[in-house]
Amino acid sequence: MSVKFVVGFDGSAASQNALDFAIARAKAQGGRVVVAHVLEWSPYSFLTPQEIEERHGRRSQELARAEEMILLPAVQKATDAGVETAGVVRYGHIAQTLCKICKEEGAHQIVVGRHGHSEMASRVFGSVAGSLVQVAPVPCTVVP
Repeated sequence: MSVKFVVGFDGSAASQNALDFAIARAKAQGGRVVVAHVLEWSPYSFLTPQEIEERHGRRSQELARAEEMILLPAVQKATDAGVETAGVVRYGHIAQTLCKICKEEGAHQIVVGRHGHSEMASRVFGSVAGSLVQVAPVPCTVVP
C-alpha cells in the first residue's frame, strides 16, 4: 500500500515548501500526492434568486481560474518529479475542507506550509495550520 499525501496549496512560498516536502516524501516512500486548493466560501443567508445565479456564475469562474493558475502548475511540478499526482479545487472552510478531502482520498498525511504570521495575529485570527493540527483525521505536517 502506498502512502498518500494531501498538500494544502495556495501558490504561496510556504505552500511551495509544503509541496516540495510532500514530493520528497512520496518519492522516498513510493507514495502519491493530492494537491488541494481551497477557496474560502462564506454563504450569504439573504440572497435573491438573481443574486444566487450571479454568485454561482462567479464561483464557477473562480474555480476554473484557480485550477488553471494555481493547481495545474503544482500538479505538473509533482508529476515532472516522477510522483503520481492528482489535484482538487474546492470551496469551503480551508481546514475542514482539507480534512474532508483527506478522508475522501484515503490519505495518510496532510502537509501544509506555515505562513509567517506574528504570534498576536495567529491568536486573533487563527491559522489554517493551527486548525489542522487540532482537527486533522491523520497526521498533519506543518512545513516552515
